[in-house]
Amino acid sequence: MTFALVDANNFYVSCERLFAPQLEGRPVVILSNNDGCAVSRSAEAKALGIGMGRPYFQWQKLAEQQGVVVLSSNYALYGELSARMMRLLGSLSAAQEIYSIDESFLRIPVQGDAALLWGHSTRRRIRKELGLPVCVGMGPSKTLAKLCNHWAKKGRGTEGVCDWDSIPATQKARWLQKTPVDAVWGIGRQLGVRLGQQQIHQVMDLLRANPVALRHRYGVVLARIHKELQGVSCLPLEQVPPKHRHIQCSRSFGHATEKLADLEESLSVHTQRCAAKLRQRGQMAQGIHIQIRSSPHRGCYYSGVAFRRLARPSNDYRELWSAVKAALAEAYRPGVRYVKSGILLSDLQDMDAPETRSLFIPETDAPECRDKKQADLTDVLSRLQKRYGKAAPGFGVAGLRAPRAWSMRTDKRSPRYLSEWSDIPVVRAGYSTTTSSAPTSRKAASTIADSFSSKP
Repeated sequence: MTFALVDANNFYVSCERLFAPQLEGRPVVILSNNDGCAVSRSAEAKALGIGMGRPYFQWQKLAEQQGVVVLSSNYALYGELSARMMRLLGSLSAAQEIYSIDESFLRIPVQGDAALLWGHSTRRRIRKELGLPVCVGMGPSKTLAKLCNHWAKKGRGTEGVCDWDSIPATQKARWLQKTPVDAVWGIGRQLGVRLGQQQIHQVMDLLRANPVALRHRYGVVLARIHKELQGVSCLPLEQVPPKHRHIQCSRSFGHATEKLADLEESLSVHTQRCAAKLRQRGQMAQGIHIQIRSSPHRGCYYSGVAFRRLARPSNDYRELWSAVKAALAEAYRPGVRYVKSGILLSDLQDMDAPETRSLFIPETDAPECRDKKQADLTDVLSRLQKRYGKAAPGFGVAGLRAPRAWSMRTDKRSPRYLSEWSDIPVVRAGYSTTTSSAPTSRKAASTIADSFSSKP
């Protein structure tokens, strides 16, 4: 059995370049929520020394001097392109495990020399059909596939594809000797430091270590990684994602606020999102945690946390919101400038799980009576939201979903080409041989394109 890891290169940047080809060859950085930190960088931006996770204000002057294109995260665009890539990969493989938004483990449907050809064919097809550049790593275990993908990104494969079984033994030994041990999947920085104290600095050092001593000192996880590096598959594909034990939704505010009404609106939006996730996963929640906090960088830090437990598990927004509002009243402190709010749902249960009813719930409030009303209301709102998007009516104090003063800053966000009717690209065909036009949207795309072209 041969595993493959397909990973998109600089995924967020690649998604932006797909609809703005004038960004090709230019340094591009995508920012996190509220335009805070760098979360995706093009190769050109990495060459300028802009580090992953580095706050924007620290390198803003460098970006202005070097003509770096800085954009806000466009999660609607990234999510849709990710879904399309995963569907295509699933059709090209025997089995699939979606590992992250831009990574997928696959079981290759061919063996031997045909595996390398499959890798090149898959890479070309993703590029042709989706316009996304990817690297493909293949090996007899998931850890080796991940390692080969790392080598492919470093240019050690052939045209973005690296197959463990196709690498000559001498070359393989050199690469293992040059690759730091913390580049191995499952070995983080802290574990890498501990291994370094035992003179295990490179991957080859780890392979030569005594497996019994590794298990005794570091536990079964590292012993399993050691076996995987030897080509023994210990980690099967997780084709069915494990059940979630928690659901969390939180956001930082674009501007600090002291108003209780603003906190209610933000928590109402979070509650709607959590309820939708519960329904999608066929689950209900009984425990609700909320948190509201101020900035830890401005003194007088405050973090308000409260918990409520429902009488019965539910995924109905109205029941969840009643508990959230009661918890907010407990956690709220006047005079504090809040910068973030969030909800964590716990005690998750399947919807078809047997329920122990409470003696104190009236018979008219029994599940079979309420679930029909809830299902009808949810169905109507779901159809409205599917048709009208974020402009559709919702629940509670944030039901109209209008822009709020506390909303996240996304001043540099590109158009949502694949999720908003008004932002769908418009292509104009002409007979002129002197001018050409890249696809633009009906709104801000032309302005963004003009700002790109004005940079050096």
